[in-house]
Amino acid sequence: MAEAHGVWGWGYLPIFLLLFWATWLTRGAFLLFGEKVRLPQSVQMWLRYAPAAALGALVAPDLFLAGGEVAFKPELVAAVVVMVSAAFWRNPWAPFALGMLTLVALQNAFPG
Repeated sequence: MAEAHGVWGWGYLPIFLLLFWATWLTRGAFLLFGEKVRLPQSVQMWLRYAPAAALGALVAPDLFLAGGEVAFKPELVAAVVVMVSAAFWRNPWAPFALGMLTLVALQNAFPG
Protein backbone atom coordinates (compact mmCIF):
# COMPACT_ATOMS: atom_id res chain seq x y z
CA MET A 1 0.00 0.00 0.00
CA ALA A 2 1.34 3.45 -0.93
CA GLU A 3 2.40 5.85 1.78
CA ALA A 4 0.45 9.02 2.46
CA HIS A 5 3.29 11.13 1.02
CA GLY A 6 3.40 9.33 -2.32
CA VAL A 7 5.62 6.58 -3.56
CA TRP A 8 8.92 8.17 -2.48
CA GLY A 9 7.95 9.77 0.79
CA TRP A 10 9.78 12.76 2.29
CA GLY A 11 12.91 10.82 3.22
CA TYR A 12 14.58 11.54 -0.10
CA LEU A 13 14.10 15.30 -0.01
CA PRO A 14 17.33 16.04 1.93
CA ILE A 15 19.29 13.88 -0.52
CA PHE A 16 17.82 15.69 -3.52
CA LEU A 17 18.56 19.07 -1.94
CA LEU A 18 22.14 18.03 -1.17
CA LEU A 19 22.65 16.85 -4.74
CA PHE A 20 21.15 20.07 -6.08
CA TRP A 21 23.49 22.24 -4.01
CA ALA A 22 26.53 20.10 -4.85
CA THR A 23 25.75 20.38 -8.54
CA TRP A 24 25.04 24.09 -8.38
CA LEU A 25 28.18 24.88 -6.41
CA THR A 26 30.49 22.89 -8.64
CA ARG A 27 29.01 23.86 -12.01
CA GLY A 28 26.45 26.60 -11.82
CA ALA A 29 28.47 29.00 -9.69
CA PHE A 30 31.07 29.39 -12.45
CA LEU A 31 28.37 30.26 -14.95
CA LEU A 32 26.68 32.70 -12.58
CA PHE A 33 29.77 34.52 -11.35
CA GLY A 34 31.88 34.19 -14.50
CA GLU A 35 35.16 36.13 -14.38
CA LYS A 36 34.38 37.76 -11.03
CA VAL A 37 35.67 34.69 -9.20
CA ARG A 38 39.10 33.37 -10.17
CA LEU A 39 40.42 29.99 -9.08
CA PRO A 40 43.98 29.84 -7.80
CA GLN A 41 46.55 28.97 -10.44
CA SER A 42 47.37 25.65 -8.75
CA VAL A 43 43.69 24.59 -8.88
CA GLN A 44 43.45 25.57 -12.54
CA MET A 45 46.55 23.49 -13.26
CA TRP A 46 45.06 20.42 -11.59
CA LEU A 47 41.69 20.85 -13.29
CA ARG A 48 43.35 20.49 -16.69
CA TYR A 49 43.86 16.80 -15.87
CA ALA A 50 40.24 16.14 -14.85
CA PRO A 51 38.93 15.05 -18.30
CA ALA A 52 41.77 12.57 -18.80
CA ALA A 53 41.31 11.21 -15.28
CA ALA A 54 37.56 10.80 -15.81
CA LEU A 55 38.11 9.01 -19.12
CA GLY A 56 40.69 6.74 -17.52
CA ALA A 57 38.29 5.92 -14.70
CA LEU A 58 35.64 4.92 -17.22
CA VAL A 59 37.92 2.86 -19.48
CA ALA A 60 40.23 1.14 -16.97
CA PRO A 61 37.68 -1.31 -15.50
CA ASP A 62 36.84 -2.58 -18.97
CA LEU A 63 40.53 -3.11 -19.76
CA PHE A 64 41.44 -4.97 -16.58
CA LEU A 65 38.30 -6.73 -15.35
CA ALA A 66 36.25 -9.61 -16.77
CA GLY A 67 33.28 -10.67 -14.66
CA GLY A 68 34.61 -8.78 -11.64
CA GLU A 69 37.96 -10.62 -11.75
CA VAL A 70 41.30 -9.27 -12.97
CA ALA A 71 41.97 -11.02 -16.28
CA PHE A 72 44.13 -10.75 -19.39
CA LYS A 73 42.06 -9.25 -22.18
CA PRO A 74 42.89 -8.39 -25.80
CA GLU A 75 41.56 -4.88 -25.16
CA LEU A 76 44.44 -4.25 -22.76
CA VAL A 77 47.05 -5.15 -25.36
CA ALA A 78 45.28 -2.98 -27.95
CA ALA A 79 45.22 -0.07 -25.48
CA VAL A 80 48.97 -0.40 -24.91
CA VAL A 81 49.53 -0.43 -28.69
CA VAL A 82 47.41 2.72 -29.00
CA MET A 83 49.34 4.52 -26.25
CA VAL A 84 52.74 3.59 -27.67
CA SER A 85 51.79 4.53 -31.24
CA ALA A 86 50.29 7.83 -30.05
CA ALA A 87 53.53 8.61 -28.24
CA PHE A 88 55.68 7.98 -31.32
CA TRP A 89 53.52 9.32 -34.18
CA ARG A 90 51.63 12.60 -34.43
CA ASN A 91 49.26 11.12 -37.00
CA PRO A 92 45.85 10.75 -35.29
CA TRP A 93 44.89 7.81 -37.50
CA ALA A 94 47.89 5.63 -36.65
CA PRO A 95 46.84 4.79 -33.05
CA PHE A 96 43.27 4.17 -34.18
CA ALA A 97 44.27 1.84 -37.02
CA LEU A 98 46.97 -0.02 -35.09
CA GLY A 99 44.73 -0.45 -32.05
CA MET A 100 41.85 -1.82 -34.10
CA LEU A 101 44.14 -4.14 -36.07
CA THR A 102 45.67 -5.43 -32.83
CA LEU A 103 42.28 -5.96 -31.22
CA VAL A 104 40.79 -7.79 -34.21
CA ALA A 105 43.89 -9.95 -34.64
CA LEU A 106 43.95 -10.96 -30.96
CA GLN A 107 40.21 -11.62 -30.88
CA ASN A 108 40.53 -13.88 -33.93
CA ALA A 109 43.65 -15.61 -32.55
CA PHE A 110 42.10 -16.22 -29.12
CA PRO A 111 38.31 -16.56 -29.53
CA GLY A 112 36.13 -16.61 -26.46
